[in-house]
Amino acid sequence: MHRFRLLLWIWPLFTLALLAYGLHVALTVPPDADQGDVGRILYYHVPTWVATLFCFLTNLICSIVYLVTRGSFPKISLRVDALAVASAEMGVVFCFLGMATGSLWGRPVWGIWWTWDARLTATLVLWLIYVSYLVLRNFAVGNGMRTLAAVVAIFAYCDVPIVYMATRWWRTQHPAPVFFGGPGSSVAPNLLPAVQWNIFAWLAWGMLVVGIRYAAERRRQTAEQNFAAQALEAIA
Repeated sequence: MHRFRLLLWIWPLFTLALLAYGLHVALTVPPDADQGDVGRILYYHVPTWVATLFCFLTNLICSIVYLVTRGSFPKISLRVDALAVASAEMGVVFCFLGMATGSLWGRPVWGIWWTWDARLTATLVLWLIYVSYLVLRNFAVGNGMRTLAAVVAIFAYCDVPIVYMATRWWRTQHPAPVFFGGPGSSVAPNLLPAVQWNIFAWLAWGMLVVGIRYAAERRRQTAEQNFAAQALEAIA
């Protein structure tokens, strides 16, 4: 318990340090040869999408584990369900930030805030599906809600590979993937630290918020179980 409390202090400080250093690197690396200082937006745009994918992948894994364990291992199922909703909430935030930073970058580079190409349209659909998942979580209660939400989460993640592969499957205005996008798709070596450090920083921040939200959801589950137990005792 003492080590856990120590981590509660160390992790936020570690996250703030990473965010500060990531900002420092993003502002001090040389301007992009083609885009100038506007390209610095990408040092945050790319990390938001990396964090989005990690959050939605966590939600997918937890949703599958919940469906497998909900009957035989109720304690495990409740824990992974709490992590599923916490990661989905953070994923929705990161996804919105990814679209917002993309629009900020697109306005000076493309001349428009938004274009309905395949990747951006698929991304908006992805965000709306996960928002619907969270709405379902807030307006329904009980194990039936959790089961239905887990199914929706699995369905929602099917759009993730579509978003990633959109620039390969269709002709879009959006650039090719930065990572694993083929020859010449990576960031210039002198600019890569700005992307890498901010990826670490945003993942640390996401883990911090997800951890806080997970603890809050576990407390809500405990309160819900205690209320149900008291109601049964009153009836008996």
